[in-house]
Amino acid sequence: MVKRDQRSASDRSQHPSTAHSDSEETIIEDRDSSRNQVDGSEEEGQDPNLVDWYSEDDAENPLNWSVPRKTFVTFCICLITTSVYSGSSIFTPGVQEAMQTWRVGQVPATFGLSLFVIGYALGPMFLSPMTEIPAIGRTFPYIIALTMFVLLQVPSALTNSFSGFLVLRFLAGFFGSPPLATGGASISDMFAPDTRTFAMGVYGLSAAGGPALGPVISGFAIAARGWHWSMWILLWLSGFALVFLTFTLTETSATNILVRRARRLRKLIGKKELKSQGEIEQANMKPMDIVQMTIIRPWKMTLTEPIVIALNAYIAFVYAVLYCWFESFPIVFLEGYGWGLGVAQLPFLSLLVGSILGFAGIAFWNQNYYRPLYSKLYGKVPPEERLYPAFVGSFCYPICLFWFGWSANRTSWVAPVIGAAFFGIGTTCMFMSALNYLSDAYPRHVASALASNDIVRSLLGAAAPLFAGIMFRNIGIDWGCSLLGFVSLLMIPIPFVLYKFGPQLRKRSKMAD
Repeated sequence: MVKRDQRSASDRSQHPSTAHSDSEETIIEDRDSSRNQVDGSEEEGQDPNLVDWYSEDDAENPLNWSVPRKTFVTFCICLITTSVYSGSSIFTPGVQEAMQTWRVGQVPATFGLSLFVIGYALGPMFLSPMTEIPAIGRTFPYIIALTMFVLLQVPSALTNSFSGFLVLRFLAGFFGSPPLATGGASISDMFAPDTRTFAMGVYGLSAAGGPALGPVISGFAIAARGWHWSMWILLWLSGFALVFLTFTLTETSATNILVRRARRLRKLIGKKELKSQGEIEQANMKPMDIVQMTIIRPWKMTLTEPIVIALNAYIAFVYAVLYCWFESFPIVFLEGYGWGLGVAQLPFLSLLVGSILGFAGIAFWNQNYYRPLYSKLYGKVPPEERLYPAFVGSFCYPICLFWFGWSANRTSWVAPVIGAAFFGIGTTCMFMSALNYLSDAYPRHVASALASNDIVRSLLGAAAPLFAGIMFRNIGIDWGCSLLGFVSLLMIPIPFVLYKFGPQLRKRSKMAD
């Protein structure tokens, strides 16, 4: 095999000086590789004009990237995820001040959280599945959406209009949605199934840690300077992520990388017939096909795929509980234990600590069970094997809810903090199992499956704060958490049922593999 260009087109576009200095070598390598590919295709009876990977070890294939490069790109995905996810809850310590400033009740003031979450529930319907279009890829939507997200924080921090603030929060959630729904697909682009669990665990840690960090990083600033500062902090955090990612984030979509390769080869050797498979498919696309891909398919999966329905229901419940914490924690620690506004946000770190413990458990399971199984079965591992962490996670929720509910304001503050940590453990285990299972069960429609999950969980998560405050104040933290705990007990069988009947459900599905 001839020597190949070791860098992706996106790498060269981001480093024009390097690309220019290596242009002669690149032209020779690409031209030779293209001719070699054409000759091999003719011998094998394949289309000689089809631009594909030069070999199974092609260095531009994200699955073949070096570990440091994969690690760096994963860090980038986690950075954008954390910066956006923290935006959902970063305003919550300022709710009481907002009520006084705008003279509104508890529920209307909570719209600042709920509308943000609704925004990133609806955003994936239009933005995330577009990343499956070969000519677009994943990096461009990330950068454009994050740019809009950053710009929206400026008027959000300056406005004194309640209605204007709510509109801006919805738009921020809408444009912040791509990394939340597509981050898992980006991870799947780079990692083979046996190593994906660890990488997806890191991504899940950033997703779970974002909402937990939001009140922590804004609580003291809001106490000292007012709620407007929560938006300035979000601007700085997301602005740093935007600048950093604009210059460092590389494309992970294999189809987009091959589209760029085909364009480069057409320019280098002057053969217009050269096309990638993605370009061929895109050329045959009709407007209705794009609508089908970006809007209809996620909703179709939401309504017709039993596996997607079951996991969406469970993860949606988890998100509802997560956003209930932003109503229960102030009641327990601010009012019950009498802590100051800034200090009362620190118990949210218990969710992050629990998430780290859950991630450590998943890493141990992956190293000692899943990877050996993957090698033993030569990569033909049933997707249902991904569900073992969910078995553990399903029991963490009732433990968390009953423990927190019946220890809060009855014992030392340490007890409810420890109880809340079980939520972090369960969420990391459940989130990772769901993302990996959906990725393995629907490899052709990963972005749509994850967008479906994001839509459902975000809609219920948005509704939760609107009723949670009323529920906890009317029936108490103890019985409010118990009510959620009883629901979590009913949810426990879901991963076990999917493990048993998942193969039959996938066999009947037209979308699953």
